[in-house]
Amino acid sequence: MAQITIIAGSNREGSTSTQLCRHLKNELENMGCSVTLLPLYEFPMPFYRPRVASDDANVRLFIKSLREADGIILATPDYHGAPSGILKNALDYAGFDEFDGKVVLSVSSAGGAVGVSSLQQLQTIVRNVHGVNCPEWISIGGEQRSFTSEGVPAHDKTRERVARTLNYFVSMVKTFRKLV
Repeated sequence: MAQITIIAGSNREGSTSTQLCRHLKNELENMGCSVTLLPLYEFPMPFYRPRVASDDANVRLFIKSLREADGIILATPDYHGAPSGILKNALDYAGFDEFDGKVVLSVSSAGGAVGVSSLQQLQTIVRNVHGVNCPEWISIGGEQRSFTSEGVPAHDKTRERVARTLNYFVSMVKTFRKLV
């Protein structure tokens, strides 16, 4: 069984990126994966300071969840064409030990058009910590950001995109897990 960690990088409980993460968690569990979802608004971390060790419980949980994962999903709202500050701050605590050789799926929710810039920046971060970027990504924008009362994306094309991308991601995770 693949262990997946999802990091929901929003400061808001009801954000569409966090709603999407909850949907991803449900879909992955239906695929037989074990999933840890860490909504960062529930686990605030101190500002990262280089060369200053943190004994913060939320930082320890974040690092532990990444280290135990076979695959990682990083989700962010799109803030001015970039990932959220709360996600970037959290990622600054991580490094090679948490990402090396692991498949990472980048996910974005943007108020306007899809969040391509934030996804590209996440993929740059992943490359720099030796993670393996999934060539697929999920980006929802505009009216695609609506969800049913059950927490499922309201649009057929969004649900299809999520299903196709998660199948690809899980297949990559299982393949890379065998190689490590």
